[in-house]
Amino acid sequence: QLAESGGGSVQAGGSLRLSCAASGVTYSRYCVAWFRQAAGGEREGVVIMPTDGRADYFDSSKGRFTASFDNANKILNLEMNSLKPADTAMYYCAATTDYYGCNNQRPPREFQVWGQGTLVIVSS
Repeated sequence: QLAESGGGSVQAGGSLRLSCAASGVTYSRYCVAWFRQAAGGEREGVVIMPTDGRADYFDSSKGRFTASFDNANKILNLEMNSLKPADTAMYYCAATTDYYGCNNQRPPREFQVWGQGTLVIVSS
């Protein structure tokens, strides 16, 4: 199971930190990701990364967002800086045990487990 936290409201230019706690995990390594979905929009990738590797960012988050995985506590973090109104969305973390090919070419449908989402609102 995955449980996100850390969403909220912030003004443009501000920062937020999202976290995603994984429970019941038995695999030593797997592929995790953050996706987001704005109201009326499609789900889009933010970052995808292997739990023991480097994050692969999508264009919308490059240079502003930083993902990290705390393996000891099984927590996926997302530091979001220089936030824009266009970043307003429900943010979801996701995971799959299919470790190989863990990069930003992997579509959302290939992720087996999803969190309930946390809402981020950025006002201008």
